[in-house]
Amino acid sequence: MPSTPIHQDDHGYLRESRRQVLSCVDGLGEYELRQPMTPTGTNLLGVVKHLIGIEAGYLGLCLGRPFEEPLPWISDESAGPNRDMWATADEPKDYITNLYRRAAAHSDAVLAQVGLAAPARVPWWPSGSRTTTTRALLARVLTDTATHAGQLQILRELIDGKAGPDRSDAGDEHWWSEYTRRLKDLAERFRQ
Repeated sequence: MPSTPIHQDDHGYLRESRRQVLSCVDGLGEYELRQPMTPTGTNLLGVVKHLIGIEAGYLGLCLGRPFEEPLPWISDESAGPNRDMWATADEPKDYITNLYRRAAAHSDAVLAQVGLAAPARVPWWPSGSRTTTTRALLARVLTDTATHAGQLQILRELIDGKAGPDRSDAGDEHWWSEYTRRLKDLAERFRQ
């Protein structure tokens, strides 16, 4: 029994952010998921892969309950820096998304077991500041996941125009086209 119950808002927000992450990759093919969308190579599938390590690290390893499945990109440095930000040819969408779901389920189970007041240790943080609490780690994972969910929503919109669930609340395709045109016209007034 956890010494401090999980505050449903914090955990609920994390679950909602995870749902948003997965909705951004839903219905896309391997090419769309892997194509670099920014000058630094950010791509949809790579961001999901990155979040697996965030979940497994902060809400598993740092709480003394490591995620049992191997994450070879964590220890194998042969792929170079940013190896957690892109999927190899041997890591298809289903593998990455299912691994993310299992890592999230593991995190949820760990949170239920230890509670928010449990001590935690983050070995990759600077010495002298490695000791923290489960509550702080939950906040960290929630922040990272929500940030990346927003990033993924923008990338998805660039691929096929699919935006968040409230897109249709504002208007139809014609409305969005006119809205975008008005914003472009306004921006042009400030071009130097």
